[in-house]
Amino acid sequence: MRQLISLLALIALFQISSAQSPADWWYFGANAGLHFTGSGPVAVTNGQTVTQEGCASISDNNGNLLFYTDGSTIWNANHNTMTNGTGLLGNNSSTQSAIIVPYPGVLTKYYVFTVPVTSSVGLRYSVVDMTLSSGLGAVTAIKNVLVSTPVGEKVTAVA
Repeated sequence: MRQLISLLALIALFQISSAQSPADWWYFGANAGLHFTGSGPVAVTNGQTVTQEGCASISDNNGNLLFYTDGSTIWNANHNTMTNGTGLLGNNSSTQSAIIVPYPGVLTKYYVFTVPVTSSVGLRYSVVDMTLSSGLGAVTAIKNVLVSTPVGEKVTAVA
């Protein structure tokens, strides 16, 4: 009986983990990207980034691309500049210019944390609301809010 419960728990865990795909799309480099599918990664060339260093992407739990950024500009799922998505104070030459973090308790909002090349600009955040611009998202009026300064060129997060 204990083995059956363990097996059912493992199957449930696999179903939950396979259904959540916020990292299915990666955009980086010069218009490059990868789409991670059930059969493996597929190269894509429709991205708008032109960077040798920092970038970040996010998909929804079904694996659909939501948006991506180089730390200065945010592009939506149609690869167009997101509404109010320019002028972020990160920098595409930062080692890790941006990181996207789900907004706690709100499934349609995301924090975009950015770091610059120049440490005095500081770690900053902006909020993206995916209910705006007909579901393609927009950066809200909460933009480039200073968190800390000075900082280095790297940022990371843990859920």
